[in-house]
Amino acid sequence: MTVENRAIARSNMTLEMRAWNIRRKALLMGEVQGQGYIGQALGVADVLATSYFHALDYRSEDPEWEGRDRFLLSIGHYAIALYAALMEAGILPEAELETYGMDDSRMPMSGMASYTPGMEITGGSLGQGLGIAVGMAMGLKRKKNPAFVYNLMSDGELGEGSTWEAVMSATQWKLDNLICIVDFNNQQADGPSRDALAVGPEAPKWQAFGWHAQEVDGNDLDALVAAFDTARNLPEAKPRVIICNTKMCKGVDFLEAREMSHFVRVDADEWAMALDKLEEGKPQ
Repeated sequence: MTVENRAIARSNMTLEMRAWNIRRKALLMGEVQGQGYIGQALGVADVLATSYFHALDYRSEDPEWEGRDRFLLSIGHYAIALYAALMEAGILPEAELETYGMDDSRMPMSGMASYTPGMEITGGSLGQGLGIAVGMAMGLKRKKNPAFVYNLMSDGELGEGSTWEAVMSATQWKLDNLICIVDFNNQQADGPSRDALAVGPEAPKWQAFGWHAQEVDGNDLDALVAAFDTARNLPEAKPRVIICNTKMCKGVDFLEAREMSHFVRVDADEWAMALDKLEEGKPQ
């Protein structure tokens, strides 16, 4: 989306509405399969709305456009969230929503680049995305392509050694075209992230490795816009990270109120309830 087209998109629909639409599409896909990482999808919707409708340059009709900013989903199990954003952006047709997770679908339950337009990498082996992003950012610089590389990763990936190798490499090569986004929802498979391994405070840690680091409320659209703008326009020749503290299941109050876990279970009769609750909070 070009700068001009971004302005048009924002004037036609607010970021708040885009985020709401992403949440709704994710819930509809979850209802199709009766499962999915819906807690993460609801929580990260504001980050995705800011990415696709404020920050990224891309062309909906040409997902392979060489001038596009690359958006990498390191966390492959968040695919349901990214599919919703890609539909909202017009890269995937909304008519395919009901094929989510089905045989021969372009939207498998874990993101795979070979299946889905707009899916830059196959994620899922956690801790690999940032390393791939470093390679992409280096390649773009060598080709003198001004595009940015955005890498969305999870707080659980901060416990992977490969992540910190990539962090050091990005600093070494002064990759000012690399923006890492950390979804910090404090949940991973073994329990709360803060209990699994020594983490935090995060921003000073990244700064010590030579990155420009910001920490924001990942469900505050104004804060996200400001952070993304700062990251993109920073004059210093260094990589940038935005640590986004998000709330699992954001926007559906009865799911928000549950004791959180890595995989939020939604009963068969609760998908319609969740959609109704989301409808109650629809932006005007």
